Amino acid sequence: MSLEINIILKNIVTLFAVAMFFSCNNTLKEVQDLDNWSYAPLSIAKNINTKYTDSGRLTAILISPKMINFTNREFPFYKFPDGIDLTLFGDDKSENTVIADHAIMYSKTDLIDLQGNVVLTTATNDTLFTEQLFYDQKKDWLFTNYPVKFRTKDYITNGNGFDSNQNFTNAQVIEVTGRIFIDE
Repeated sequence: MSLEINIILKNIVTLFAVAMFFSCNNTLKEVQDLDNWSYAPLSIAKNINTKYTDSGRLTAILISPKMINFTNREFPFYKFPDGIDLTLFGDDKSENTVIADHAIMYSKTDLIDLQGNVVLTTATNDTLFTEQLFYDQKKDWLFTNYPVKFRTKDYITNGNGFDSNQNFTNAQVIEVTGRIFIDE
């Protein structure tokens, strides 16, 4: 009886080992291939100076020392690891500028994620300081949930968030934590 159990156990172990051996496919090869084309950038460009237009009207100028193109990914994006200088033109031809240490532009959503020492200066010299700011190109909208300092000619406002259209006609600091009025 114990000889039969021993043979049955050996058969089960052999069957299990054979099943495991044949169930393995080229997973190692697939993992190695992930390192190749699908995760490598499609292109790398230096000294970028791109102008965006809408119906023949200049809407933005993007300048950056380096752009890495990852549009070969499932969720395509462009990365600007060495900083970005973005000039946004309002309907009235006013110029607003944004600089940041790092940026990512998502192709499918037309969203730009600006990060690190973000400084936004409006045509009227109002200035926003934050660590992260999003620019929705479709809606011409700027927003963040990060702490901000917003300086105008009349006051400095600190808060936890910012929301504005591209022309800054309705710019507002969210969750105001302090305001200093400037006397001239």
